[in-house]
Amino acid sequence: MKTLQSNGYPIFFEDSIQELVKFVKQGNYSRVFLLTDENTDKHCLPLVKPHFDEMDNFDIIEVSSGEESKTIDFCIGIWKMLIDFGADRKALLINLGGGVITDMGGFAASTFKRGIDFVHVPTTLLSQVDASVGGKTGIDIDGIKNIIGTFTQPKAVFISYDFLKSLPARQILSGTAEMLKHGLIVDKAFWDELKSSDLTIPSAEAIYWSIEIKNKVVIEDPTEKGIRKALNFGHTVGHAVETNSLLHDKNPLTHGEAIAIGMICEAWLSRKKIGLAQNELDEIVAVISNLYPQYKVKESSYPDLLALMQKDKKNENGKINCTLLTSIGQCKLDNICTDAELCESLSYYASLGK
Repeated sequence: MKTLQSNGYPIFFEDSIQELVKFVKQGNYSRVFLLTDENTDKHCLPLVKPHFDEMDNFDIIEVSSGEESKTIDFCIGIWKMLIDFGADRKALLINLGGGVITDMGGFAASTFKRGIDFVHVPTTLLSQVDASVGGKTGIDIDGIKNIIGTFTQPKAVFISYDFLKSLPARQILSGTAEMLKHGLIVDKAFWDELKSSDLTIPSAEAIYWSIEIKNKVVIEDPTEKGIRKALNFGHTVGHAVETNSLLHDKNPLTHGEAIAIGMICEAWLSRKKIGLAQNELDEIVAVISNLYPQYKVKESSYPDLLALMQKDKKNENGKINCTLLTSIGQCKLDNICTDAELCESLSYYASLGK
């Protein structure tokens, strides 16, 4: 049985739905709730629900999909449903969905009656390699991603490759960005493997390798005091670009598309500030640009982007803090970047499309 052990909980990769059923039965929970959205309700729930149809203490809670739903108002809706269905402290919440569902479901469960058990069944590549592992829960406020949340570990994570078969190509690539990041920050061999692979259809082995990398980092630093900050590479600029796109674009960037932009910008900052080799910067840009279409970052948006970066939870003493690369596979934490440097990085990215 292929499994990983994280901070006190297992991550299952084989026969994961059967393992989920076994986990629920052995847990002897008073009530079991499954949190989903309209997309996973259509494509993923049919793979799970038949296993629970005979249970008389099982209910489904559905929320709207998308980052716009990851707010306190939707959390209140989840809490109210749990109250209406009679959830007590011995209840279980199964989060079946992408990163929004796992982030918000984990937060709702970790705060309901001061905490009930929850497990993650991530159904997108992004949620499998990123949001489902590490014990972070969170919601957004005023467009600031994950600004409210807790460090609370799930009781288990169940990874199923079958869920990815229903995903559009764009959503696969959204998760691929986080896989590329894992190679860039701590594992050059993984980066080298990915850059020569067909990343439109990552293999089950590559997904396992990616999750294993993240798992090692979060085991060493569960509450982000040290090495876990490495996982923030690309996210200072990327989160700002993502939020700005959500606010202004009719067809907003996916998380991975925004992080791809952030990684190019922060690789350029790595070259400027801490000596990333030019040939490695060129390699990073070439690999990422080949996968993700150029996005028009307007110079007029720089003040708004900087304002969003100023609110980033990773900042210290009011200064914008980035994780940067010393080389492919190695990073340096806690690099303060000025507004001028960050704007230069955005201009560098914009220049690639000319």
